Amino acid sequence: MQDRPTNVFAEGDNLDVLARLEPGSFDLIYIDPPYNTGSAFAYHDDVRGPRGSGGAGRHAAWVEMMRPRLEAGRRVLAESGAIFVSIDDNEMPYLRLLMDEVYGEANLLAQIVVNLNAKGRQLGRGFATSHEYVLAYARDAARCVLDASSPATVVESDFPLVADDGRRYRRLPLRNTNKKFNPVTAPTLHFAIWGSPETGEVRVDPFDGAVEIKPVFGDGAPAVWRWSRPRIEERPGDLVCRWVEGVTGRRADVYQRDWRDVTHDGRGRRKKLRTIWLAEEIGSTDTAVAEVKALVGKVFESPKPTGLVRRILDTMPADARVLDYFAGSGTTGHAVALANAEDGGRRTCLSVNHAEPVRVGSDADRAGYRTVADVTRARLRAVADVVGGGFAEL
Repeated sequence: MQDRPTNVFAEGDNLDVLARLEPGSFDLIYIDPPYNTGSAFAYHDDVRGPRGSGGAGRHAAWVEMMRPRLEAGRRVLAESGAIFVSIDDNEMPYLRLLMDEVYGEANLLAQIVVNLNAKGRQLGRGFATSHEYVLAYARDAARCVLDASSPATVVESDFPLVADDGRRYRRLPLRNTNKKFNPVTAPTLHFAIWGSPETGEVRVDPFDGAVEIKPVFGDGAPAVWRWSRPRIEERPGDLVCRWVEGVTGRRADVYQRDWRDVTHDGRGRRKKLRTIWLAEEIGSTDTAVAEVKALVGKVFESPKPTGLVRRILDTMPADARVLDYFAGSGTTGHAVALANAEDGGRRTCLSVNHAEPVRVGSDADRAGYRTVADVTRARLRAVADVVGGGFAEL
C-alpha cells in the first residue's frame, strides 16, 4: 500500500509553501504559471517595472515574480529530477532566459511546441495561434533520470509484419548502418555468421544449407554487426536470413525481428518523443474543459488537458514525486491519479494554489466557488472519489 495519498493539496502563496518543503524532495515539477496577458497578478511581491517603461516594465515585473519561485522550485527538485513549464509566446523569450539563469543553459532538455487548439484562435487580429510551449530543464543533466520517450507514441504501423503466432514486428538490419562503426573502430563486431535464406535460420556456426555471411555496407565495404556473437547465440529466434539485391548483386543478409510488444530491458516498447505535441495526441483546451466539467462542472476557462501532463509523467519513473506549485484547476494531480490507475504506479503529487478570488460573474463564481484554490481542492477530491488514490491537505 502507498504510505501517503496520491494527491495532497496546499493552499497559500507558493513561495511560502515551497519554503516549508525539504530540499530535493521532488522528482518532477510541472507548472503552468500566469501568462501575463494583461490581467492583474494574483502574486503581489511588491515588484514594479521602471516608470514609463510600458510593456518592458510589465515583462520585468513578470520575470521578477517568477524568479524567486523558480529558484525555490529548484531547491526542492532532486538532483536527478526535471522541471516542465508551460508558457505562451508573450513571455517565452523572457522565461527561456530566466530558466537558463536559474537552471543553467546546459540543463535545457527541450523547447516543446504544444498544439492545444487545432483550429487556431479566431478572435482578434493577426494569425490564428494554435500553439503554446513547454520548456523542459534538468536539475542536473548528467544525473537526470528523464527518458525522452513514451509507450503512448508507439504505433502499429511502425511494425507492419506479422509472425505466425500473431506478433507484430519490423525488420532491422543486424548490420550497423553507421559508418563510424567499422572493422577498424569496432573489430570485435566484425565476424562471420551463418544463415539460410530459404528457411530464414541464423546461427553463429555452420549448418546444412547455410551460407557464410559477413557484415558489409551497401557498397560492399566491410561493416560490423550491432550484436555480439554471444547475443546472437542467445537470441537466434529474433533473427532472420534473407536474400537482398545490392550494387554487387544478390547476397544473403541478416535482419533482426524487432517485436512490437517485447523489449529486452524490461520496460516495454517506447518511442522517442518529438518536440511538437499535437492536440490529437494529448488533448486540447476543449477536452481539458470537458475533463473539469465532468468532475466539478464548467468552472475553469482554460485548463490544461491531463494528456499533456501524462505525456510528461511518461518520461519519469512510475514512483515519481510530483510537484505543481501553480496548480490552477488541478490538472497535474488528476493526471497523476489517472497514470497510477492505468499502470499501477506509485506516483504522488503535491498541488499548491493561491487563494486568488475567482472572477466576478465567471462560471466558477456562479457555481459558488470563492477562490481558484477552492476549485483545485474540489477537483482533487472528486478525482479521489472517481479515480482513487486518496486526497489530503497539507
